[in-house]
Amino acid sequence: MSVSVSASVRRLTAAAAVAAAMVGAAALPASAADHHFARSYRGQVVISDVQYDSPGRDDRSNRSLNQEWVEVTNTGRHSVNLDGWTLQDEDGHTYTFDSYRLAGRATVRIHTGVGRDRATDLYQDRRNYVWNNGADTATLRNDRGRFVDDYAWGRDRDRNGRDGSGHHRDGGHHKGGDRHGGGRD
Repeated sequence: MSVSVSASVRRLTAAAAVAAAMVGAAALPASAADHHFARSYRGQVVISDVQYDSPGRDDRSNRSLNQEWVEVTNTGRHSVNLDGWTLQDEDGHTYTFDSYRLAGRATVRIHTGVGRDRATDLYQDRRNYVWNNGADTATLRNDRGRFVDDYAWGRDRDRNGRDGSGHHRDGGHHKGGDRHGGGRD
């Protein structure tokens, strides 16, 4: 009799442990889940460079607008489907990737102005600048709205957890925040 009771107790204990693990995983906060997801993509799809201040006069010509761009790089070996992914500035200007697959170990440049999409160059088809010269953050999210990467630049960024020299932030998420001059729209 003690053998059957012992086996039953072990089964109940194992079932309780599995149930607790499942409840713990389901109760994981969305921000923690996003952070875990971001780490899994961080080494594969990144914002590799930003030209936020197009060279020359800011005259809103298509040429000037297209010299303002963000580069997204896939550092992995396999292609990544970016359909539905978004690239957004702090003011909420959003570019949504449409039916685009980024090849492995490849980079695509997303220009602000009007142009014809190609494998290495995509165009937002805007008539106004998006990226602020003084300070801004480009944020990349997947098709489910989860944070993948960001790239920040501008003065006084350090106090918000961002590198003022125009590099990726190390950990955490930032949405909105202080604006420091240089805004163009």
